[in-house]
Parts: sequence; structure tokens; C-alpha cells
Amino acid sequence: NNMLRRNKIKVTLINPRSAYPLLIDIHYAARIPSISTAFGLFDNDDRLEGVCTFGTPLSTTLQRGICGEDYAKFVLELNRLCLRNNKKNMASFFISAAMKILGNKIIVSYADTAQNHLGTVYQATNFIYTGLSTKFTDWALHGDNRHQASIGDEFRGQKQRLQKLKDKYGDRLYSVERSRKHRYIKFIGDKRFCKTAKKNLKYKTEKYPKNI
Repeated sequence: NNMLRRNKIKVTLINPRSAYPLLIDIHYAARIPSISTAFGLFDNDDRLEGVCTFGTPLSTTLQRGICGEDYAKFVLELNRLCLRNNKKNMASFFISAAMKILGNKIIVSYADTAQNHLGTVYQATNFIYTGLSTKFTDWALHGDNRHQASIGDEFRGQKQRLQKLKDKYGDRLYSVERSRKHRYIKFIGDKRFCKTAKKNLKYKTEKYPKNI
């Protein structure tokens, strides 16, 4: 079943391109991630009130690192959650409904410390907290306000990637430390899958971060 209803709210699979306007206009990142599956939250008048998108993580190391090689293919990143009106419990309902439709998966998602996000919605939906992401350096350009990830995506996977960036941009290229993110993981699908996959979790489970 590709659709779930609650009262006058409907959650259903949508074409990823249908999510673009909300992601550009409302989400703080203002850029489109790699989306393989997208869900829409619709009101009683069939107006799109929110989108929740999933994609294969860019890092194959992350895919393998969560539960090992055998489970890498099940890893999906919840990479965007965007609501026009963030009413009480709406975000947690939306995520839960979307995950019920996805089947057997290992979901990873991040809350950005640079945005003062703690991942409250992931805590409300019983994700496992596995601490902060590792420190990482991004590349940025003087005089270019594109998101750093957009610049970093150039030549991704190619040999001598850094040299190619330097050849293309010269002195405009500089490095910036990426903000660390709270990392959350959720096992979804049938009970047997969740139980066996969870036993293979490589990350240490930690207590949820809270506002001081």
C-alpha cells in the first residue's frame, strides 16, 4: 500500500520532482539532494503541505559502516523533511507514515548542529542516536554563494579530484570545516529483519542530546 490516511491528512508516494518547489522555497538548505523516493503530505483539499524524501547516501563507506557489507543495500538516508505548517505531532506522524510504506530498510538521518537542530522529531519516532558525525572539510569559493556540497559534488569519484577543483577555480577555492551533525538510525520493516539488522549495528548507541 503506497498511501496512508489519518483524519483529513493523506501521506502517499509522489514523483521526486513534485517535492522540488517546497525544498527550494522552504527548507533551509535550499538545494535538491539525491532523491530516490519521495512522499507527500496532503490536506483534505489535496494541497501539498509537506514532503519527506529519501535517497541512497553519497558515502558508500557510511552504507557499509552502519551494519556491515551485507546490509549496505538496505541503507537509505532521510535527507529532507519539509512542512508548510509544522503543527504539533505532524512531523513525527509524517515520518512514521512514510517509513511504514518503505518496507525493510535501515534509515539514517542527521540533525545539523549549525542550525541548532537536536533531532527532536527523530527522538519522537524512536530512532537510535549514535552520536555526532565525524569532522569533515568542505570546499567553498570566494564570491560564490552556492551551497558547499554543490561545489564538493564536482568531480566526485574521479581521480585527483582536488587538483581538478584547483585547476578550475584557482585561488577562489578555500576549505571550510563542515558543521557536525547528530546521527540517527532507524530499522524499519518486518520484525525479523529489524531484529537481525539491529544486531549488526556497528555504531554505539548513545543517549539523546537535549537542550541545556
